[in-house]
Amino acid sequence: MLSFLLIALILQLQAQSLSRSMGNMKSMKRTSNGISLQTDYGNLKVTVYTASIMKIDVTKNAAFNDFSYAVTAVPDAAVKFSLSDEKSQIKVITDSMILTITKNPVRIALYNKSGKLVNGDDEAFGTSWIGDEITAYKKLFPGEKFIGLGEKTGGLNRRGSGYVHWNADVPGYILSADPLYSTIPFYIGMHDSLFYGIFLDNSSKTHFNFGASQERNAYFTCEAGDLNYFLIYHNSVPKIIESYTWLTGRMPLPPKWSLGFQQCRWSYYPQSEVLTLAQTFRDKQIPCDVIWFDIHYMDQYKVFTWDANRFPDPKGMLSRMDQLGFKNVVIIDPGIKVEDGYAAYEDGLKNNHFVKYPDGTVYHGQVWPGWCAFTDYTSPAARIWWGKLFQQNIEQGIDGFWCDMNEFATWGQKVPDNIQFEGDGQPITHKMAHNIYALEMTRATFEGTKSLLNGRRPFVLTRAGFAGLQRYSAIWTGDNVGSDDHMLLAVRMVSSLGVSGIAFAGADVSGFTSEATPELFARWMSVAAFSPFYRSHKMFGLRDSEPWSYGEDIESTVRKYVDLRYRLMPYLYSAFYDASVSGMPVQRTLAIDYPLDEKIYYNEFENEFQCGPAVLVVPCKSTARAVNVYLPKGNWYDFYTGEKYAGPVEFFSNAPLDKLPVFVKEGSFIPAQSLVQSAARQPTDTLVLHVYQSTVAGHFNYYEDAGDGYANESGGYYKRTFSIDPVTRQIVLGIPEGNYGSHFKSVLLVLHGFEAIKEEVQLNGKRVAVSRLNASLAAEFNQSEKQLPTVLLNNTNERLTVSW
Repeated sequence: MLSFLLIALILQLQAQSLSRSMGNMKSMKRTSNGISLQTDYGNLKVTVYTASIMKIDVTKNAAFNDFSYAVTAVPDAAVKFSLSDEKSQIKVITDSMILTITKNPVRIALYNKSGKLVNGDDEAFGTSWIGDEITAYKKLFPGEKFIGLGEKTGGLNRRGSGYVHWNADVPGYILSADPLYSTIPFYIGMHDSLFYGIFLDNSSKTHFNFGASQERNAYFTCEAGDLNYFLIYHNSVPKIIESYTWLTGRMPLPPKWSLGFQQCRWSYYPQSEVLTLAQTFRDKQIPCDVIWFDIHYMDQYKVFTWDANRFPDPKGMLSRMDQLGFKNVVIIDPGIKVEDGYAAYEDGLKNNHFVKYPDGTVYHGQVWPGWCAFTDYTSPAARIWWGKLFQQNIEQGIDGFWCDMNEFATWGQKVPDNIQFEGDGQPITHKMAHNIYALEMTRATFEGTKSLLNGRRPFVLTRAGFAGLQRYSAIWTGDNVGSDDHMLLAVRMVSSLGVSGIAFAGADVSGFTSEATPELFARWMSVAAFSPFYRSHKMFGLRDSEPWSYGEDIESTVRKYVDLRYRLMPYLYSAFYDASVSGMPVQRTLAIDYPLDEKIYYNEFENEFQCGPAVLVVPCKSTARAVNVYLPKGNWYDFYTGEKYAGPVEFFSNAPLDKLPVFVKEGSFIPAQSLVQSAARQPTDTLVLHVYQSTVAGHFNYYEDAGDGYANESGGYYKRTFSIDPVTRQIVLGIPEGNYGSHFKSVLLVLHGFEAIKEEVQLNGKRVAVSRLNASLAAEFNQSEKQLPTVLLNNTNERLTVSW
């Protein structure tokens, strides 16, 4: 019997040794902004960044590695916190939260100031290693939901699913594909009316499990490196997004032209076809701002070159495009062809800018041009060198750059893990460099082109990236498929990217790798008109996919939604400004404003989203002619007819192909302009300001500047708060801020839901007559002949108060 018990004990100890936790605390010391602990097996550090953000570092090494490509913020030196060293636990206390660390064994838990558990370690496992792999096991609460993780397939709520973060080239990916092109290891958890965020700042291959194949815990794993993660606590989802984007940076205001409609395919050539395409847009009066050049513009796919036969006069062509009001974007891949006499290759080789094997030889991988060398973007010198390579493109007239194949992709998809990168002075292998490679490529591209554009704003689009990519680039969801399910998946992915700090995102409209039906093209174009990045793109060898390619009826529907996009430009630009200062996305899952509403997570409603703060969009399949709609709490107006709904409410709405169901939240302001054919062309000087009657107070931050350049950073902007108060029965246009003169000399107030208004209102205490016009935002859809009360105001710099 004794020998049996001894054998059992040995087996138990062996089993335990396979997974090793931090053990007990051995010592603790206070640091300038937190505490540091030594444990039986490893070291733990807590750093207080703000009253609502703490960083947890766990390592089994002697020293912590605090270097990050994702995080740009530093701990707030003014933040106040206190420590409580009790017999069994240590507490780190701020004005917003309490972090407890039990001593024996070491376990972490986050509480709010009321003592409610927000997030906590699994008491049995805590943080554990299996070899070099490290995992943080967290409690899984009943009914807990998870949103975020950026570009991931699956449902809005990540509960019950698991994900891998390892940037991958997945052309024509299936609906459940994982991983995909980018890595954003940030999510928001919610339970019991509590909200928290976790950002795992580790660039190795990582894994997240939210109850997949088990129901005991939620956990995240790093295959290499230390466990460095941030805990964020707030009482709302927007505040968590604001804190996360404070850590990782926010999108700079892009050039206004990048908000317009954009046309692409693999590929437009020769240059006569490009010019014909541009002229057709203008002849048909379908607004468009950008034509894209895919890989066939290059000489044998070599970056920074032009094919002389297909494009004999690039500068002349681009000059003509500029005259037509078009911007031009070219694709740029990281692979530089190994070829004697090719300037980019020879100069990069000479100056030691390429990724190498451990023995010092340059790594070569095959991509479009054949065997290529790859720039080491983790080298500051290489980033500067790369940025200067864009000079000729910019001098010729290229306006933006499209970073593709930067996962990085190679034929065979098996980049050796032993290749080495400079790591900004801390050398790393491919295991740690892979996921941040695209981030640093976009950084080098953004910083380089910014220095060359003579004061204009850069525009960069990327296929891959890591947390923080919003500082440098927009992103699209890669090589998707032309299907209804992919259209709806794209909506969820863009909404998830928004939650994850990336406000400027979109998908290839109508699907890249396969044909779309005419109906799907029309429906997708209508849905995408409300997305941040609006580009139609189609693969080589497939049918044309321009707005006029599917027949006159489809062209008519598509034109209406593209027109609407341009009418909404003042509203959209204001939403982009908001993203640049607060991190709030342009496309917003309903989980941001209504996280506790169970119905928004239902399969039939999870695709609904808000475009900016006011407009609720209901995506539906191209085959649907009616759709089940859910409107959350509050009053809502049908975008087309003005019919009012009291939420929460569920109902079937007609959804003809030429009318995507869209609704507007009460208390909202939607500034609009006259139709223009590109952002380069000026609208009329009347801002049409749509106001929606409300039972609650509402406001909108209107923003205007030159649409390019950086004068806005030194006061060259026009910012004005619009507000409505149903108690005082007032609409107020506040005093403008900034020294930029608004383009709009007058404001036409269009009043929706104000049935009580008859003949007049008061403007700053004086009676003003009301006119009635068919001024609906959706008038071009011929859905309503409803006459709405309107008030014409001079756009003065004084406070304007309209009382009814």
